[in-house]
Amino acid sequence: MILGIDEAGRGCWCGSLFVAGVVCTQSVANAFVRLGLKESKQLSRTKRFTFATQITQDQRIQSVVVAKSALEIDSKGLRVCMQEAITQIILQLPTTKHVRLDGNTLFKLAFEHLESFQAIIKGDDQISQIAMASILAKAHKDREMLELDQSYPHYGFAKHCGYGTRAHALAIAKHGLIDAHRKSFKIPKSH
Repeated sequence: MILGIDEAGRGCWCGSLFVAGVVCTQSVANAFVRLGLKESKQLSRTKRFTFATQITQDQRIQSVVVAKSALEIDSKGLRVCMQEAITQIILQLPTTKHVRLDGNTLFKLAFEHLESFQAIIKGDDQISQIAMASILAKAHKDREMLELDQSYPHYGFAKHCGYGTRAHALAIAKHGLIDAHRKSFKIPKSH
């Protein structure tokens, strides 16, 4: 049993950071790989939503998604928000003592009760549980941005999902920032 952890929205200019954790056996993870499971960036939004539903409804899988709002990120900082989210996931999914985190840092965290806690670069390509976590996190981020797009269609959130694109920078220059924008991030006036 491995707990895979990944995030979506860490570098966004707008919206929440979503950190997800998934625990399952390798045989369950392999069954999802046979269905076409890949890390979230390699799947269409429709496929991500389909897999996210399947993952959360499968009784053999335990999962948690933690959201950190733009306001929390602005007040605490991104690193602290990541630390809190990872800690919350590990405490809520105590069925395994083996944790794999996508990326190149453990955010200065250590957990004495774990047998192994590793950061793995491109872990979402190598470990199915991390890929599953990436899908859950990205599906939550997509849903949030689609909802924001309904209220603020002139920002193009449905297309760029809050990331720092030229179109997003131009929309900010024209319409200003909304509450969901991260004020602590350096957002250029135009890109």
